[in-house]
Amino acid sequence: MLTVDASFRPALSIVASPTKRRAILELAVEAENKGISGLACPSLGGTMGLCVSLAHETSRINYWTSIQPIYYSHPVEMANTASHINEMSDGRFRLGLGVSHGPVTERLGVETGKPLADTAAYVAAMRANERFGGQLPPIYLATLRNKMLQLATEISEGAIWANASLSHMSKQLSEVPNAVRDDFFLANMIPTVIDDDVEAARAVNRRTLTGYVSLPNYRNYWRAAGYTEEMDAIEAAIEAGNKDILPSLMSDNWLDDNTISGSASHVRARFEEWAHAGVTPIAVMSSTTGGQVKAINQLFDVYN
Repeated sequence: MLTVDASFRPALSIVASPTKRRAILELAVEAENKGISGLACPSLGGTMGLCVSLAHETSRINYWTSIQPIYYSHPVEMANTASHINEMSDGRFRLGLGVSHGPVTERLGVETGKPLADTAAYVAAMRANERFGGQLPPIYLATLRNKMLQLATEISEGAIWANASLSHMSKQLSEVPNAVRDDFFLANMIPTVIDDDVEAARAVNRRTLTGYVSLPNYRNYWRAAGYTEEMDAIEAAIEAGNKDILPSLMSDNWLDDNTISGSASHVRARFEEWAHAGVTPIAVMSSTTGGQVKAINQLFDVYN
């Protein structure tokens, strides 16, 4: 379980976008200097390359992929690369793995199997290569529903949600065995917008979650979290070809359970609520008036 104190800082999601990679590395160094608790690197813009650079550009902060899809690389190649980054970062790197989403793998033309079986086989192949490629970093699994969480507790050192509902988290965490709970890493990627205009901030987060509510696995998760009415309405709109109305079907109650929208003090308090729940909050920053760099600097201002 996390212990929250006055010096608490959330983790931060950073994306090395094309033409902005140097600027993102500079922000990573600033995050380290400001005491941000960790860096999460999504699979946009070349995650593993970013993680190699972080090994050299930073010196104290822990960081992890959040997540790297297993279908992007052969497990032997992934194991070798992860081992290299682990060694070069002096053990600060962690490897977050997941199956990604159907639209992504379809674009790649990748043939996929059952998520649980594919993930287990991939991790096993990586561990089998360890005696050739070197020591692996801790492995975290992308988690949403209980079966993947159970697998994560069996074969990995941590679990990472994205867009999870805070109200549902205690029920899910009851599934984590006490024997692994103290040493098991738990985190959640949280879309976050800092703006005193709450409705403007919510509008940005509604746009962010439009793609996620279009995915059946996420709708099933939110149904399990108690949002059946919202998910039924969204599913009906999708089936009718009315995707343009999806943001209007996202209730404030549902949105505020999965994202953070509002003033600096509200954002800070909400991160602390997640931490008190035993989950490291990962700030996935957006802005009502700018891009990733501006949004991240807004977060830094919260913790000055």
